[in-house]
Amino acid sequence: MDAEKNWFGELRRKIAHVVDIGSTEDVPSRAYDFAITAIILVNLTVAVLSTFDSINSRYGTLLDTLESVTVALFALDYILRLLSAKYLFPRPSGFRSLLVYIFSFAGIIDLLSFLPHYLPFFLPAGAVAFRMFRVIRIFRLFRITAYYDSLSAITGVLSSKRQQLLSSVFIILVLMLASSLCMYSVEHAAQPEVFQNAFSGIWWSVSTLLTVGYGDIYPITPLGKALGTVITFLGVGMVAIPTGIISAGFVEQYSRMQSNATMAQEQDVHFIKCRLSGKDDWTGKTVRELELPEGVVLAAVHRGHDVLIPDGTLKLEADDVLVIGSDAQPGTPPVELRKVVLLEKSPWNGQYIRDLDISRQCLIVMVKRNGKLLPPKGSTRLRAGDTLLLHTKENAVPPHSTELTV
Repeated sequence: MDAEKNWFGELRRKIAHVVDIGSTEDVPSRAYDFAITAIILVNLTVAVLSTFDSINSRYGTLLDTLESVTVALFALDYILRLLSAKYLFPRPSGFRSLLVYIFSFAGIIDLLSFLPHYLPFFLPAGAVAFRMFRVIRIFRLFRITAYYDSLSAITGVLSSKRQQLLSSVFIILVLMLASSLCMYSVEHAAQPEVFQNAFSGIWWSVSTLLTVGYGDIYPITPLGKALGTVITFLGVGMVAIPTGIISAGFVEQYSRMQSNATMAQEQDVHFIKCRLSGKDDWTGKTVRELELPEGVVLAAVHRGHDVLIPDGTLKLEADDVLVIGSDAQPGTPPVELRKVVLLEKSPWNGQYIRDLDISRQCLIVMVKRNGKLLPPKGSTRLRAGDTLLLHTKENAVPPHSTELTV
């Protein structure tokens, strides 16, 4: 029973890894992202083409088939996300993670993208109303914004500036209401059939503040024309406020990215990667049990395709790849390392490390042979093809060797 439970849990974890947005190096997850994007675009294209009578009469069967297939794939995607909700939303525990996805904005859109297609089979009387709900599937386009960094930047700006945008929209609504009431008071007596009530004034204010007007309703009295001129100028300024807020948000985000890039270049922090084996002392220990020197930090743990945050309770396992970082010590010169590959003609080929006359030139830090790292002991005999990592004190590289960039 435990084996079946562990197998099912591992399957759910793998599903979550695939359906979640992956990095560019994660081939299965990125392939799933591209597939979902293509399915969304195909489904929306079918929805648009089906509105043309000439196309629908000729290719109606093909369009219906494509819609049925894409909607079925939407339903499959929803089921996969339900199964893997525990790993997609790890913060809530147990059944709560499933509820978080179901009642989230993305979960509701995912459900409504396929549910109206199948409801007429169970409730034929509401087929027309359910067809109207199919328009909601266009909101699945918001998933595409999460797959691409350039599009997610737009949503990031809108999210960071939402308070200012809501304030500007509130000001525009107040201006629209005030201008409609003023125009109704001025123009109702002159043209009661046009400005019948305050809602007629709202339509005029909308067409005036947000566009150049449609010509179906406009003031004819001198006072109304003067008031309309003032409101038009105010409308241009009010509508420009959200544009300025969004533009300022993009400038701030670009400056923040530039600042982060500059800080990344100026911060002198060194990172290394190492893979644990079953024989290492750290294998089986939690992060809090490790005795790391001061100034050394365990930045991340790569386990398979997952990147884990090394909190204190994380237990390290064999084959984990540890990313270890250390700050540069102030006042000390940077360590210059060179990587060289010994060739057949190299005089170091076949010699023991203790016999090399390099004490004043360089220090052998590590020897890599056939994919394995060997500690540079005095009894280690060098061979052709060995990769040496040298801490050079001078510009000393053994002859007949290939120098690589570290």
